[in-house]
Amino acid sequence: MLKAGTLRVLGTMSGTSLDGVDAAFVETDGKRIFAFGPSAYRPYSEAERATIRAAFGRWPGEAGVDEAAEVVETAHAALLTGFDGADLVGFHGQTLAHDPGGRGTHQAGDGAVLAAALGLPIVWDFRSADVRLGGQGAPLAPFFHHACARWISADQPLVFLNLGGVGNLTWVDPDITAPEAPGACLAFDTGPANAPINDLMLARRGLAQDHGGALAAKGQVDQAILDRFLSHRFFLKMPPKSLDRNDFHGLLADVQPLDDADAAATLTAACAASVARGAEHFPSAPAQILVTGGGRHNQTLMHMLAESLPCPVLPVESVGLDGDMLEAQAFAYLAVRVLRGLPTSCPSTTGVAAAVGGGNISYPGDDQ
Repeated sequence: MLKAGTLRVLGTMSGTSLDGVDAAFVETDGKRIFAFGPSAYRPYSEAERATIRAAFGRWPGEAGVDEAAEVVETAHAALLTGFDGADLVGFHGQTLAHDPGGRGTHQAGDGAVLAAALGLPIVWDFRSADVRLGGQGAPLAPFFHHACARWISADQPLVFLNLGGVGNLTWVDPDITAPEAPGACLAFDTGPANAPINDLMLARRGLAQDHGGALAAKGQVDQAILDRFLSHRFFLKMPPKSLDRNDFHGLLADVQPLDDADAAATLTAACAASVARGAEHFPSAPAQILVTGGGRHNQTLMHMLAESLPCPVLPVESVGLDGDMLEAQAFAYLAVRVLRGLPTSCPSTTGVAAAVGGGNISYPGDDQ
């Protein structure tokens, strides 16, 4: 039985941009953050990335899913065995398909496998309960963002903007103590972020990403393509709302006639424009927007965001947080909330009917 009070928890994240696996320690009681601890990163090999990519859009039992799950489990086990002193692990897994209101949500990777391999209790499958109860199942980091706002002693509303494969944001009022309380958080996916840029770079140049936005900086944005993109029905929906990695896959077809630089510039502008469109839903103007995820390293994207948003746009490092590890830290924090029976999402973050706690817990020795 895990002790009451503060736990030292490892959280993990493997995002849809397919860079690799992040893992990070957080000391928390599931309400407050008391300290951040060591972190580490394990990149996927090209072969591992290809195996996972081949399973995108697929559901349990379909071709390639078991192979992808094995890659995810093996990579996580290899990384997590390098840490000592964890009481608990929050294991997000790898999202392969996300269809709230339809088939549900699917994260590859079995927590029971990791529990047996690591000899630690594993909290996993964070999204399914929310989807079963009518929620979008995403984004799930908002309650952690709320705790971070209080950790940095924010005294005005602010926004956390995560730019991974898909973009999502959380508007936070830190004066409200409980993240599930009305008015504390508003969260939603904004649109495609790094995923189409990464796919373009892989297809055209054999590279994993547009490093620093260097290629996009040389190009011209195709305004007609950008206007068509912004006419997508997704932008007419009120939040909360969420996306699958490939919901805007047609954007890659739209930029196909463009040269490499113009295509990269147009995809980068699409990410920035979708965030600006999302800003129309803020309950009140934020004091700042703190950017996390790989997109904050794209200087062209950061410049476009700064030009299109009504307040300072800064990397989360500006307030002492780690933008590479924030999502992994989020699942450490959420793991303790699951363990303690606290909600992990609410109507204003995922659209679920009422505040709900998700997640399964697997213990070493449980039958797999």
